[in-house]
Amino acid sequence: MKVINQISELQAQVKAWHRQGEVVAFVPTMGNLHGGHFALVDRAREMGTKVIVSIFVNPAQFDRKEDLVAYPITMDADCEALEKLQTDVVFAPTAADIYPTGALRTKVEVPGISDVLEGEKRTGHFIGVATVVSKLFNLVQPDIAIFGEKDFQQLLVIRQMVIDLNMNIQIEGVDAVRDEDGLAKSSRNGYLTAAEREIAPVLQQTLQDTISHLKVLGAAGAASYQDLQQEMMAKLDAAGFRSEYLEVRRNTDLQPPDEGDKGLVILVSAWLGKARLIDNVQVLLN
Repeated sequence: MKVINQISELQAQVKAWHRQGEVVAFVPTMGNLHGGHFALVDRAREMGTKVIVSIFVNPAQFDRKEDLVAYPITMDADCEALEKLQTDVVFAPTAADIYPTGALRTKVEVPGISDVLEGEKRTGHFIGVATVVSKLFNLVQPDIAIFGEKDFQQLLVIRQMVIDLNMNIQIEGVDAVRDEDGLAKSSRNGYLTAAEREIAPVLQQTLQDTISHLKVLGAAGAASYQDLQQEMMAKLDAAGFRSEYLEVRRNTDLQPPDEGDKGLVILVSAWLGKARLIDNVQVLLN
C-alpha cells in the first residue's frame, strides 16, 4: 500500500492504472476510521481492481469551528487498518493542496436536496461536502465512488451533483453498519459517555417504531405524518435525547411525500450529550 501526499504523484499513478485497464474504486473519508468505513472499502475491493481511500479532514464542511478542532486524527491506525483491507493507495493531501488559495472560493452547490434537514441545521455544510468531493473526483478520476447510506442526504447530494455535472463516475451506496444493538457506527459515537451509549440504540428503535406506524397509515402523504413525527420526537426527548428533526420524506429527492408516494425514507437527528447523532431507514409501502 502506498501513502501518497502529492497530487502529481497520485495523478501519475491513476493515469498508469487507467492505461493498464484497471478499474479505480474510490472511498473518500475524513479518517478516524471504523467498521462503517471498512465496509465501504470492502465494497470498493469487490467493484474495482484498484482501491484508493482519501483521508482529508475538510474544514469547509464544518459549520462549528470547535467540531473541526476536536475531530480525531488517527492517521497511523487508519493506515494500518487500510493495509489489512488491501487498499492500494491512501491519498492524504493537506488543506493547502485542496484549497490552494487558502479559502473556499469556487463552490459547488446542489440546490433542493441540500437545502432541507441537515442543510437547514448546518449552514453551508453541503456546499463544503459537494465542493471537496468534486475536487477529489477531479484529482482521483475514479470509475466508481463508494458512500455510506447512513449519511443518506449526503449520498443523494453526491448523486445529483454527478448527474448535473456530467461526471462519468458510478456512485455506489452501502448499507449502514451497525452494532448489535442497532446503533449505526459513527465517529461521533466516541463522544458518548457509557451511560449515553446505553441510551443511544433508542434512536434506531424509534425509527423502527415509525415504520410500524407508517405501514398502518399507508401512503397518505406528508400532512398525515405530522402527528406521528412529533410523537416520535417526543419519545426521543423522553429517553434523554434533544431531538432536532424526525421527518418522513421521499427517498428520491427528500421532499415531503405526496399521497400515493410509497418509496419513503425516515431521517432523524438528535443530540445525546455532546454527540449529534443522525440515522435513517428506508421503507417501501404497499
